[in-house]
Amino acid sequence: MQIELTIEMMAVLAVLAVTILLFITEIFRVDFTAILVMISLGLLSQLPGLDNLADPSRLFEGFASNAVISIIAVMIIGAGLDRTGLMSKVASVILKYGGKTEFRIIPIISGTVGLISSFMQNVGAAALFLPVVSRISVRTELPLSRLLMPMGFCAILGGTVTMVGSSPLILLNDLIVTSNETLPEGAKMEMFSLFSVTPVGLCLILTGILYFMFLGRWVLPNRGNKQEGSSGQSVGEYLKNIYGLKSDLVEVVVPDGSILRGHTFADIMLAHNLYIIGSYHRGQRWFTPVLTTEVQDPCRLAIMGRRKVIQEMADDYGLQILPELDIFAEAYAPTVAGVAEVVIPPDSDLIGKTARDVLMRKTYGLGLLAIHRGGETLSLVETEEHEATNVSREPFRAGDTLVAFTAWDSLARLTKDRNFVVVTSDFPMEEMRPNKVLWALLFFVISVSLILFSDLRLSLALLVGAGGMIATNVLRIDEAYEAVSWPTVFLLASLIPLGQAVQNTGTAGWIAQQILALLDGWPIWGLQAGVAVLATVFTLVMSNVGATVLLVPLAVSIAMAAGGDPAIFALTVAISTSNSFLIPTHQVNALIMGPAGYKVTDFLKSGGIMTVLFLVVSLAVMAVVF
Repeated sequence: MQIELTIEMMAVLAVLAVTILLFITEIFRVDFTAILVMISLGLLSQLPGLDNLADPSRLFEGFASNAVISIIAVMIIGAGLDRTGLMSKVASVILKYGGKTEFRIIPIISGTVGLISSFMQNVGAAALFLPVVSRISVRTELPLSRLLMPMGFCAILGGTVTMVGSSPLILLNDLIVTSNETLPEGAKMEMFSLFSVTPVGLCLILTGILYFMFLGRWVLPNRGNKQEGSSGQSVGEYLKNIYGLKSDLVEVVVPDGSILRGHTFADIMLAHNLYIIGSYHRGQRWFTPVLTTEVQDPCRLAIMGRRKVIQEMADDYGLQILPELDIFAEAYAPTVAGVAEVVIPPDSDLIGKTARDVLMRKTYGLGLLAIHRGGETLSLVETEEHEATNVSREPFRAGDTLVAFTAWDSLARLTKDRNFVVVTSDFPMEEMRPNKVLWALLFFVISVSLILFSDLRLSLALLVGAGGMIATNVLRIDEAYEAVSWPTVFLLASLIPLGQAVQNTGTAGWIAQQILALLDGWPIWGLQAGVAVLATVFTLVMSNVGATVLLVPLAVSIAMAAGGDPAIFALTVAISTSNSFLIPTHQVNALIMGPAGYKVTDFLKSGGIMTVLFLVVSLAVMAVVF
């Protein structure tokens, strides 16, 4: 039946055109643009003849949709796992094998997320790895914008690896059953098994990884990390920039039988004008250990001071300086610890006492590096202006600024101690809860199990995990609210009415009809490519589920008329609805847009090439496999 263009369709096409224009030009922020689109549809629906654009009583149902509630829940689950320190450990493992280069890190992150998303919703896999990638970005000093897009794109690609990896593939067999009712006996389609699409999905993930490995330097934006202050700088940079103290933080290996055995940390520090801020011996690690601790060989020491001085000490005592932090990499990452300033107020009980008197390291978790007093900096490390000073024996005075190396959770506790005024304000104040890791893992496993082995709605299954983590205090309710990226929520929820308008007014059917008319007379491979392009375009402006439901029957009809395999045409639609990289309307793209500071033009640039690669690879592999 021929579909005629109506006033409602023209209105929807106009709104679509304006939406895409605003997305590209970014006159407004994309989440606000989405809100304006939702408002416009609500107002236009009040005009005569435009009733189907939107139902005002259901205009805001997107905020309660399965997709939006799912993404809120998965953000909370990801934050809960991160709060236990689990994601930091994952980041450490990736760094151990991936080093600090994009070329090695991108395939590890992207490949892992891609395989995870083949069995769980891609937005869930991306949200879980978002804190991991953030920590890797800080430690490697690679901009987040260089890492999140490869991870996000491969999460989307991972949805094509199994028949449960994405909603369109989950729906496909049901749609095949429905279509078989209208097909003649000899043309009925067989349903696809769980791993029928695996060759296609694996080739797509590999394509995405290779694309960013070899072309990433040109297509990925480089905006730098938005981190300021001491928590975003290395220890050495901060001390040099603020106090003129030239210091490096290195890890030193003390071999078995070392002549340092039995010497106290205080003796070594005073003799060589350096700081020992960490030690590791027989599986135990001490953060800012007390100065009376004796060296027990073999061990590892985290030492801060001039590299030349540390190298001379290493040569004298037969120690090995590692090229970068190994055992201490996690404990001394900028997201975990750093340099901080605290001031001694006039009513402090510490006035007149020394760091050694009050056991500064043991009591407060502060590894004292320097005292800034009256424009002068006292430090163990000798500078051009001042000789080395044993700051551990220097009595505190009112107004002294203590420069210390500390864990951020220790510093957070000092904000409530009246003996100090914490000056440093730009440090992560999250309270880590490693003791809750089993609860976090339990509810994560419960959620994943409900998704994989039950018919429970995705949003409810994820909320079980999120609610369980909050109930067991893995994450407090206020922290759960803070974990949600509300711009992402508003972007997705506000665009849902546009997708509904495209479908309800018949605009989607009219567009499909026009494109199919252009394809009339094409060979079978050309028709299949046209169906793939059509599905790609539709999934950019409406839900991938809606696009699949609409296009699978059309694709089956085209295949039957042209003598092609209707099952392959149906599969082409279900796979191609994951080809959503051009604009940030896909849930994963919306999720990574804010943290990385992406613009729509970034998606057009990187996603444009990925879109073409997706079409070529998916069609080629399907031609070979099927």
